Amino acid sequence: MLKTISALATATALATAPAFAGNVSEPAPEPVINTPAPAPAAPTSPNWTGFYGGGQFGFGSVDTNTSGSDEDIIGGFTGGYDYDFGQWVVGGGLDYDFADIDAGAANALEEVFRAKARAGYKIGQGLLYGTGGYALANTETAGTDDGWFVGGGYEHMITEQFSVGAEALYHEFDGFNNSGTDIDATTVQARALFRF
Repeated sequence: MLKTISALATATALATAPAFAGNVSEPAPEPVINTPAPAPAAPTSPNWTGFYGGGQFGFGSVDTNTSGSDEDIIGGFTGGYDYDFGQWVVGGGLDYDFADIDAGAANALEEVFRAKARAGYKIGQGLLYGTGGYALANTETAGTDDGWFVGGGYEHMITEQFSVGAEALYHEFDGFNNSGTDIDATTVQARALFRF
């Protein structure tokens, strides 16, 4: 009888051994999933640093203290350099415009040269800016005199090399060339610029 109990105990131990020992084979390794590296974030606005040159064309209005006002087309060339500080852009440039706008007393405003500074804030692909500086005007009969101007504009980057915009400027020439005539001029122009 003792032999029978020993045999039953041995058989029970052998039958239950795998249950207590756990799984004798090693578990399959977890599959490794390679995730691609994240793509670099696209810039939210273009880099404005660099030189530019182009043309501008629009409308000019001249007002004098002696013979009223007149208006006509105005247009020319522009060039300059901008530096991008991140969200802000500063720069300087030169403009030359030709015109034929009556400035009174058989006189006409024929040319305007500007040396300008500008500073602006980036808005997406665009730049909203203020500008001002020195202006030199040439007239048909009263000669040449200097003054100042102030204004603002918006420029939009179409590609990395091409931008378009619009600019409005107010000019003042007091006592033009000692003639006693004060000339105020307002210009509104569209601009197309190649950037390099």
